[in-house]
Amino acid sequence: MYGFGSKKSLIEDFASTALAEHSIVVINGYLQSINIKQVIIALAEILSEQLKLNRKVSSRGLPKVQQPFSSRSMDDLLAFLDGPEMDEKDSFICVVVNNIDGPGLRDTETQQYLARLASCSYIRVVASIDHVNAPLLWDKKMVHAQFNWYWYHVPTFALYKVEGLFLPLILAHGSSKQSAKTALIVLQSLTPNAQSVFRILAEYQLSHPDDEGMAIDDLYSISRERFLVSSQVTLNAHLTEFKDHELVKTKRHSDGQDCLYIPLTKEGLEKLLSEMS
Repeated sequence: MYGFGSKKSLIEDFASTALAEHSIVVINGYLQSINIKQVIIALAEILSEQLKLNRKVSSRGLPKVQQPFSSRSMDDLLAFLDGPEMDEKDSFICVVVNNIDGPGLRDTETQQYLARLASCSYIRVVASIDHVNAPLLWDKKMVHAQFNWYWYHVPTFALYKVEGLFLPLILAHGSSKQSAKTALIVLQSLTPNAQSVFRILAEYQLSHPDDEGMAIDDLYSISRERFLVSSQVTLNAHLTEFKDHELVKTKRHSDGQDCLYIPLTKEGLEKLLSEMS
């Protein structure tokens, strides 16, 4: 999708309606830094769960002791995503990329990985571009053989409210009032389930001011009980969004366990929760 104006709401509305039956992973290219390997690892984990659920993976399809995706090379991960031809019962994974020409994705190596990803049999890509020279990021092979784009001109003339924020500094500077307001703008761009998971963490932080943070396992248990996530992979996807936007940080608890906390003052967090209600 291309054209003047933010296409973030348009592309995400399309994903939540037309692609609702499929697994969806959102990549926000307007962020300053994105770990493309972590994205592809997450996609491989989602596909692995889908294949197991559909009982498509036979004992011959995978080794008896499967190597963790996190320790595999990019070539191995992409080969897994480009597995045998799908049949009618298989479900592909939809990758929705806001600003595929954004600063977090603009380098040559990342674009080459995205092109290879788009050509994988289990992957479908929907993306938006905003820079007039964005097509110069790709060569003919990438455009016609890998991405194989269908181009849609969709000028929305909408403001770049989220894309325009200097996200790495979202909670690091400014007053509590301004930080809460900025965080609210970002949260409103996320799914309702992601917002609810964030609320669980925020409420825990307010009710346990002396704790070092909320254990990830505890957040997963509560989120699953409330039917906000179906697996650890889903929660990790939400946490990745929070961390990419610097809404949530991780610290090591004194007992060695990783904990999550929101880098806002008590007053800022209370204001944020009241605005979310």
